Amino acid sequence: MSISINNLKVEFSAKCLFDNISYIINRKDKIALVGKNGAGKSTMLKIIAGLQKPTSGSVATPHDTTIGYLPQHMTISDTATVIEEVRTAFSHIHEMHARLDRMSNELASRTDYESTEYQDLIESMTALTDRIAMEESENCEAEMEKTLMGLGFVREDFNRPTSEFSGGWRMRIELAKLLLTRPDVLLLDEPTNHLDIESIQWLENFLTTKANAVVLVSHDRAFIDNVTNRTIEISIGKIYDYSVNYSKYVVLRQERLEQQMRAFQNQQKMIKETEDFIERFRYKATKSVQVQSRIKQLAKIDRIEVDEVDTSHLNLKFPPAPRSGDYPVIADNVGKAYGLHQVFDNATFTIKRGEKVAFVGKNGEGKSTLVKCIMGEIPFTGNLKIGHNVKIGYFAQNQAQLLDEEISVFDTIDRVAVGDIRTKIRDILGAFMFGGEASDKKVKVLSGGEKTRLAMIRLLLEPVNLLILDEPTNHLDMKTKDILKNAIKEFDGTVIVVSHDREFLDGLVEKVYEFGGGKVKECLGGIYEFLEKKKLASLSELERSTTPTEQPSAKKSEQKPSDGPNTQTQTRKLSYAEQREHEKIVRKAKKKMDEAESEVSRLEQEVADIESIISTGSFPSDIYDRHAATTKQLENAMSLWELATLEYEEINSTK
Repeated sequence: MSISINNLKVEFSAKCLFDNISYIINRKDKIALVGKNGAGKSTMLKIIAGLQKPTSGSVATPHDTTIGYLPQHMTISDTATVIEEVRTAFSHIHEMHARLDRMSNELASRTDYESTEYQDLIESMTALTDRIAMEESENCEAEMEKTLMGLGFVREDFNRPTSEFSGGWRMRIELAKLLLTRPDVLLLDEPTNHLDIESIQWLENFLTTKANAVVLVSHDRAFIDNVTNRTIEISIGKIYDYSVNYSKYVVLRQERLEQQMRAFQNQQKMIKETEDFIERFRYKATKSVQVQSRIKQLAKIDRIEVDEVDTSHLNLKFPPAPRSGDYPVIADNVGKAYGLHQVFDNATFTIKRGEKVAFVGKNGEGKSTLVKCIMGEIPFTGNLKIGHNVKIGYFAQNQAQLLDEEISVFDTIDRVAVGDIRTKIRDILGAFMFGGEASDKKVKVLSGGEKTRLAMIRLLLEPVNLLILDEPTNHLDMKTKDILKNAIKEFDGTVIVVSHDREFLDGLVEKVYEFGGGKVKECLGGIYEFLEKKKLASLSELERSTTPTEQPSAKKSEQKPSDGPNTQTQTRKLSYAEQREHEKIVRKAKKKMDEAESEVSRLEQEVADIESIISTGSFPSDIYDRHAATTKQLENAMSLWELATLEYEEINSTK
């Protein structure tokens, strides 16, 4: 299996996005598409997926190759539960059954038993039957459950309607469907934007161990380093292909540019010396032979060209902050609940003027919810005071999606700008790399990163002294992330950042608020000081500290002992009964885990035996089919064992 991209060219209006691009995607390639925002990364994925046509050139895809594509933004049906929506990933099995039925009917109606077409039809039916058998051998329900839990869902979520989930969680549902189809090529456009760190690590593991070819666009440096083994840079209409991960590519690219520049300079020096010799002795008869020789030599030189380097960059600086009161945000026993679900409670903290703080924690623990409370967008319990003369600049997670896609970049800003700032709109747009004709583009043709930059301009339209940034780095390329980080560091007002990007938070914040278990805890110091104090190696460890194991103990501590003499005895009897029941459940879970482990061992031995037969060179004709089917059964058994192990550990850890 390989996909061939041949002489690809894409033009938008008068601008050439790609020109004469060619490369091959091989079976086990893990490719990172990198480049600045607007370079054409998402466009490239759409062309490979067949959703967009190039101006010229072609994408050659084998007819039996399946492609799975995850866009940055999508619309998911609201008519089903989570598990029902994910179950549609296996609809292809029903389609294969329908094809098999059509083939059977055709075979029954034909009488040309000796023809080549008849034999081809029989072979196609046999291959399709084997394919159906392999697909149905895997435990679909177990795979769905494991994938959903890996992406952060809990079992209680499975039967909830998809309409109850936010856009980020809907993205996870779509990602789960995509991963379950196990396509030959996965095209992922910013898959980590709506994932917490624990889910990102699960996805990393899945892509490296179970996925076939992967082509991904991501601005999460750690993620692409861990997943990819090949980097393709798109820059000014060209591509540069490196068979290494991103970190090594950065080094090699710099070396290539330096070597190229040295070779160019040496060649230019030699050309100048030759031209000087020709000019000096052109009219001297005694040197005519040497002159003609040098002219011919000069004509034969293959001129070295230095790759054009994209030097455009974002010029971002927040306006000076008007002076606010000493304490922009004071929270006293703030809480928020949705029905019976208590998101957080008793949040008490004070943010001083000029402080830069981070909200960290697992998705769904209330980071964005507390931001909405501060903004006054939703009701809450407790007291939340916004200080004197506080002017808030708010950048929401979905800020880019709220833009009107039918108007131009200039009109987007012109409609919200008021006062003297209107005279500086062109300058501001130029600083954000929307200069010249780019300001006349429709919003709908912008990339995800360009939309994020456009949405961020709103923060510059009037001076603020409290910046609240909810996942501001989503869709931003690495260079722009660094520029934004420096701009926030230089901002003289107060900043609240909600982010799971450890690299972005490092050196930026001086205080961390940890969300988890329905509580908000304050930790002084930067992100690494926070991790050290928590004795965590990374933020992923924080996010693994989920609340189910903490909540029971919290509830126990809240229970006050009664004064009656029998209280202690009653508690002891209840604990004993619960303990017996718990031990029974643990034994059952362990038995299930042991049986799954035994099945894995048996199938591993069977695969080893088959491979031993193949190595002899003398084997039956169906040996490869047996190997494929057994390997598929082994993958399924591994999935069941992982699921059983997870269940056992969860039950065994519950006291």
